[in-house]
Amino acid sequence: MIRVLVADDQALLRGSFRLLIDSEDDLVVVGEAADGRQAVSLARTRAPDVVLMDVRMPEMDGITATGQIAEDTRVLILTTFDLDEYVYAALRAGASGFLLKDAPPDDLLRAIRVVASGETLLAPSVTTRLIAEFVRRPARQVFHGLGTLTDREREVLTLVAQGLSNAELGDHLRLSPGTVKTHIGRLLSKLGARDRAQLVIAAYEAGLVTPG
Repeated sequence: MIRVLVADDQALLRGSFRLLIDSEDDLVVVGEAADGRQAVSLARTRAPDVVLMDVRMPEMDGITATGQIAEDTRVLILTTFDLDEYVYAALRAGASGFLLKDAPPDDLLRAIRVVASGETLLAPSVTTRLIAEFVRRPARQVFHGLGTLTDREREVLTLVAQGLSNAELGDHLRLSPGTVKTHIGRLLSKLGARDRAQLVIAAYEAGLVTPG
């Protein structure tokens, strides 16, 4: 079972999310938070696999709350605001995914599963252009292991930055699922990256992909 914590200041939305999530055989809501402080507290006591985190909440906003729990818990940011600044802030805080609240229910359920599996998800409207701009900004992370990558690892990193999933990587490079996972694991280890979002950022820093 994938354990989910819902954090949103609107009770109606929290209830709707709970009904949707609990209707799935492999998902269960383990708590609801009405603000960021509650989200942090419940994340530490309920041990969810994924937190659905609203951006704008009282007491403590979702970005700040994400920064306090993302080290131990995967966070999927939900917002009605498709603004670049929220994407930058969410990535900096350690979010594993970013989805607009008006996304279809099936997309939300898929997003929870993707994030829980250890992959990173960005809403279709959040393109690599945003991450390209993100790496230009001050205080970005520096990935010192870029020079240690093999040619194959650089190829895999480039394709990750272009948005390919593990399955698509395997098809493109004619590699088994296990081999793809091995390459991803080595990239994360060599670069000291937390997840695929940081691998994308690293690819931009290395010049393997360019904005646009």
